[in-house]
Amino acid sequence: MLLKISDLHVVYNTVYGPLEAISGVGLEIKEQESVALVGESGSGKSTLGLSIVRLLPANAKYTSGTITLAGKDIVEMNPRGIVSVRGSDVFMIFQDPLNSLNPVKRVDTQLLDAMVTICKRDGRTYNEGVARKEVIEKLGDVRLPDPESIMERYPHQLSGGQIQRVVIAMGLLFRPRLLIADEPTSALDVTIQAQVLKLIEELKVDRHMSTLFITHDISIAYTIGDRFLVMYAGEVAELSPTTKAVKEPLHPYTLALVNSIPRKSRREGDLLTVAGSPPNMLEPPSGCRFHPRSESPRFKAMGDRIVRCWLYE
Repeated sequence: MLLKISDLHVVYNTVYGPLEAISGVGLEIKEQESVALVGESGSGKSTLGLSIVRLLPANAKYTSGTITLAGKDIVEMNPRGIVSVRGSDVFMIFQDPLNSLNPVKRVDTQLLDAMVTICKRDGRTYNEGVARKEVIEKLGDVRLPDPESIMERYPHQLSGGQIQRVVIAMGLLFRPRLLIADEPTSALDVTIQAQVLKLIEELKVDRHMSTLFITHDISIAYTIGDRFLVMYAGEVAELSPTTKAVKEPLHPYTLALVNSIPRKSRREGDLLTVAGSPPNMLEPPSGCRFHPRSESPRFKAMGDRIVRCWLYE
């Protein structure tokens, strides 16, 4: 098992009091598997991704649980150890491509700096000519035309799609076993979005990577994930193979998300939305967070699926 998360709890210390953003989450990702992580804003998706790479903000802390990545205990790892894990075992692509690169450094400077780190990690002697050739090759791998020209530009001279491809190329240089993509296409137009999604899927196959794709777009999750992890208010609501989750959702929240997908056949009336609002996480409701009037249900295993809902008790 490449990644195993068990009973993870993460709390943010805020001016209003402690806020438990992750509550008892468990997840396993196998080698070369894709998991789509879906849910509304505030459900804990990004916090879970940041927890895996130990990039939580200063006011957040792990209160219990374990994260094991490639046999390494992420939660208990010292700062030097976690730096060695980033890149080699896991690489994360963030939502806003403009914030992913240093705006005052050219692309070649940033990618060659990454190559210096990689050479140190691998015990290789750094040679700029060899490193530049490898960087240009990776820029070609992510379908960027004229990589030499891209290398000479600053981030503000590139489009959002080009920047995101540069970031993906940087990840390929590190050869990670797990790629975490946190809403990597939300700032891109639909055409470029489709290209980037196709690229990530192709690279996953070619490089034998596992992926954790974080999104609020159910249609994207259906396209890219082998399994479907639905989070609600910091908890796992459902974990199922993607096709089953979309065609036969178990949890009422999953059903509501699936029904909110726009369809060509639905030509009249308003778009369907999930009724109500997520709970206040500073004072979460007792019991089931999706239905405050019920008591907290237990996880129930149903073959290759897991659901937390009283409907299946």
